[in-house]
Amino acid sequence: MGTDALPGEGAAGAARVTLEGLLSVVGAGALELCAAPRGPGAAVAGVTVLDGLEPGTGPGELVLAVGVDPESAVAVDVVRRAGGAGAAAVVFGPGPSGRQPPPALRTAAEEAGVAVLLRTAWCPWARLVSVLRAGLASVGVPPDPRTAAVPPGDLNGLADAVAALVGGAVTIEDTESRVLAHSATEGDVDELRRLTVLGRRVPRWRVEAMREDGFFRALWGAGDVLHRPAGGENPERLVAAVRAGGEVLGSIWVAAEGRPLAPGAADALRAAARSAAAHLLHHRTRGGHERLAEDAARALLEGRGPAGVLAERAGLPVRGNCAVLAVRTGSVRDAGPDGNGNGGGDDGDGDARLHGLLALYCAAHRHRTVAVPLNGRRTLVVLGGLDADRRCAEEQAARLGRSLVEQVSAAFGADVRIGLGEVVAEPAELPESRRSAEDALRALLAPGESRTVARVGQVAERVALARVRDALDGLPLPPQTPVARLAALDDGNGGTMVATLRAYLDHFGDVPAASRALGVHPNSLRYRLRRITEVSGLDLADPDARLLAHLQLRLLGGG
Repeated sequence: MGTDALPGEGAAGAARVTLEGLLSVVGAGALELCAAPRGPGAAVAGVTVLDGLEPGTGPGELVLAVGVDPESAVAVDVVRRAGGAGAAAVVFGPGPSGRQPPPALRTAAEEAGVAVLLRTAWCPWARLVSVLRAGLASVGVPPDPRTAAVPPGDLNGLADAVAALVGGAVTIEDTESRVLAHSATEGDVDELRRLTVLGRRVPRWRVEAMREDGFFRALWGAGDVLHRPAGGENPERLVAAVRAGGEVLGSIWVAAEGRPLAPGAADALRAAARSAAAHLLHHRTRGGHERLAEDAARALLEGRGPAGVLAERAGLPVRGNCAVLAVRTGSVRDAGPDGNGNGGGDDGDGDARLHGLLALYCAAHRHRTVAVPLNGRRTLVVLGGLDADRRCAEEQAARLGRSLVEQVSAAFGADVRIGLGEVVAEPAELPESRRSAEDALRALLAPGESRTVARVGQVAERVALARVRDALDGLPLPPQTPVARLAALDDGNGGTMVATLRAYLDHFGDVPAASRALGVHPNSLRYRLRRITEVSGLDLADPDARLLAHLQLRLLGGG
């Protein structure tokens, strides 16, 4: 059993951490408690990753049983051995059936005096280890009595409490400079704070400036409060990183509001940053309904975990017709927080607003939906509760797709394309709907395609060609095919042979049409074709030779 002990602040700090305290911070978003025979007050000292090659664990540790099916006999043995070692709990991944652990495992837990927990399907093991590390550290820190009354995860309440202590305006931000919470403002507000609060994140130009001057390196590496003096219209600011267990969770910013900050503001912020770790961790793992729904929907689309449980967590019907829309936005005319077109262009701010807009419009159509953002200005929209009649359900999805294209294009000046996934009978089949939606979207993004919304059946030829190209891509072919010879010759001669052959084949052997496309005289094209057949050995009269040449030219690019 390989050990990755993750203590709190020293042995004394770790001894103060209980299972109840840890679950209060990292609970429902990451772990579900199934059995606790010794009660929630069992002490937790660290985390151990199960390793059959290195057996052994220490008292009070959480054993992460990676790769062990909780419904198997092996799981029972793991629990018994953990109990013999004095472990506090064993954490299993979600079982294949999605049900709670069987009675045999619960009986073993009771006999061994070991708690049993399940990792949620949408919290991967790597993320869970990070969460537990931060959780052990943050729970071991005594709360500041001045902020102790703030309920766990109430970041706005925490911001107001800190603002009262320091005598300034407070924002709490994550590591990407997104605003998680801010204090109520009564005094003068500087322009930077106004833009930050309205845009729900620090303006892009400001983030880039701080990154270039090394401020973030100093902030994340510092163990203390940093001071930014007043300059121009910007008042003085204090900032402290919030960290736990070696992980940076975010930061707290304080800005003066028309008067100097309170005496001892730096000390108050220092103490608040220590107490804030538990709040930020609670927000990250429980994070409100939207984040949990998004994580559960993502797991559902990837086929990770029991579909019924994930659908329920995502707020989707556990049965009935459903589908996926794959949305891709092109260049975005970012309106900025003031709505006057003065934003920073196509960036993360625009992506976040587009994602929010998609979620809002879907909700306005009264569909049960969850929007899941992906990289590359793409979003997957999961539609649940569609009409029981498949044909009507398909029309509902198509109608929503057309509406989204119109509304998002008008609001953001974005080129929007939407692939409609096939309607499926239950959430367990949503990964299949996702694949068809992404296939349709890929076809809509092909050069020369003018349609903005389609399902696979409407762009079947482009989808088929894309699949053929995918299947052939990387397939080893003889190095001396005619097209391979031409490509090698073109590399040293400025490259006209490949372009000539492609134009000829694309125009079905129509010499006048191909010559017009290339901008050359038909006689020049005929000369080039004779030269191509001479140096490559290509027989243009052979249909199989033409088919192979055309496929290879497609794989080379340009069509």
